Amino acid sequence: MFSPRPILSVLALAPALLSAAEKVDFNKQIKPLLEGACTHCHGEKEDKGDFRMHTLEDIKKGNENGPGLTPGDLKKSAIYTTLLLGQDEDMAMPPKKEGALEKSQIEVIKTWIEQGAEWPAGVVLEQAPRIKFEKHIQPILEQNCVSCHNPEKAKGDWIITTKKEAFSSGENAPNITPFDLKSPIYHLTTLAADEDDLMPPKKSGGPLSKEDINYLKLWIQQGAPWPDDVKLTAKEKKGPATNNPDNMELVKKIHAFIVQTSKEKKEADMKAYDAKVPKTGAPYSMVVIKSGEFTMGSPDSEEGRGEDEGPQVKKTIKPFWMGKYEITWDEYEPYQLTSIGRNKDGSRQVWKPTDKPEDLISQPTPPYQPMDFGMGRERFPAICMTQHAANKYCQWLSAQTGHFYRLPTEAEWEYAARAGTKTAYFFGNDKSQLKEYAWYFDNAPNFQYAKVGQKKPNPWGLHDIYGNVCEWCLDQYTPAMPGASVLGNDWIRSKTPYPHVARGGTYDDDAELLRSSARKASDPLWKQQDPQLPKSIWYLTDATWLGFRIVRPLEIPTVEEMFAAWNNGVAKE
Repeated sequence: MFSPRPILSVLALAPALLSAAEKVDFNKQIKPLLEGACTHCHGEKEDKGDFRMHTLEDIKKGNENGPGLTPGDLKKSAIYTTLLLGQDEDMAMPPKKEGALEKSQIEVIKTWIEQGAEWPAGVVLEQAPRIKFEKHIQPILEQNCVSCHNPEKAKGDWIITTKKEAFSSGENAPNITPFDLKSPIYHLTTLAADEDDLMPPKKSGGPLSKEDINYLKLWIQQGAPWPDDVKLTAKEKKGPATNNPDNMELVKKIHAFIVQTSKEKKEADMKAYDAKVPKTGAPYSMVVIKSGEFTMGSPDSEEGRGEDEGPQVKKTIKPFWMGKYEITWDEYEPYQLTSIGRNKDGSRQVWKPTDKPEDLISQPTPPYQPMDFGMGRERFPAICMTQHAANKYCQWLSAQTGHFYRLPTEAEWEYAARAGTKTAYFFGNDKSQLKEYAWYFDNAPNFQYAKVGQKKPNPWGLHDIYGNVCEWCLDQYTPAMPGASVLGNDWIRSKTPYPHVARGGTYDDDAELLRSSARKASDPLWKQQDPQLPKSIWYLTDATWLGFRIVRPLEIPTVEEMFAAWNNGVAKE
């Protein structure tokens, strides 16, 4: 959380990397730095520490601890002084989990402030992914460049194994100029595939993917940070995984097992039940959600209403079971963490057609760090998974149990949350009662999630349907409520990786965002800090407040419908 305050004792730590005579260009140098490192927490959409910095007025204002920016005065500019703190200090910016800026980047900000912090009129900062050399750029260079540009080979007299040589060597040096997109290291990657100067050349695997080119662009724009001690070595460029057994034929086997196992044929047969995940013994509970009709969305008069909550539309819902609780780490972690070698798409590197169906389902690759981020695991909700990962968990559970599990449609989720009510919350319109039913900003323990089931359930027996963590739905997000043509138990199939719908609000949200009709739209920024290239299809490293619960419809769908539910969306970006 950004809380500006003057820090006097550390100013001497800033290195003198820029000449005072060099004029810092705000749009070219400062804007990209702040948009990559700061505005995702302190911008138009977020105000951590009650501090925004997307406009000059906001950044100067700061917060209760003092000004964020005072032109010409480093000591009264917290956007600079907090950059110099040790990473273990609470006020350090960016926070430890995101990593400090490089010295060269800090020096640019320092010089800009000393020169009067010029900010062109009308400029409003947006958000951009923050690029870190070791996570985003080093793999690109090691897999595509070092094999030809090293001390032994040095094509074009350019050596890229160390920072000093990469920035200074080469026939047309410099090949890397911070903040300048004319830098050959970026510019030559944007050429057409048939141009002779394309880098890497077509015969060497070029052109780069659009994602890699964009990383290089953002890296240059953010000052081309390169830690002094990082040396590069050539690495093999791996091709895409193939021969994934998780296909339609596998779903046909699972479907046949479900048809054979599921005994309930009509709504009167449905009863709540407790069960255990067969492979692990982890318990889970399902409650019955009877069929019915309801009005989806909120009226114009509802306090806190978002524009995407209308127009209201009547929906008819078929019966289904729904998870009494959000999926916990007890259930999810054995699916997420396995000792089996896996390709990036989650398929097993070694498998046989005779393996059990649940063992052939794609499962996540290992995370780069524990995805609970130290907030707790036993009986705590699982978080940070992509919708794709949640869908595959449902398939994994279905293959073991003989029951068809999937994510709820957006209409099913709201129908279940409302539990027959029409008010903002299932208990009425008085948000002061919310503390009895939900963990949210006003009462979340230590500003993080809590163990499931500690608050009162809604009238249909669902715990934490509001708050704690928000929950994935199956639908592609639309700016308006899905129309009457979309049946309640059907969903809007995905056409793009973003956005998808999440519902229920989080431990970090205000009460208004926990209303039954409130919606969240997924965003690429939810995996901004993902160090993998390309970014993982399994993890949302920045969505530490996002989980899911499962549903089981009474009506068993067709093989094709089952396949669509478990493979909804675009797994890769």
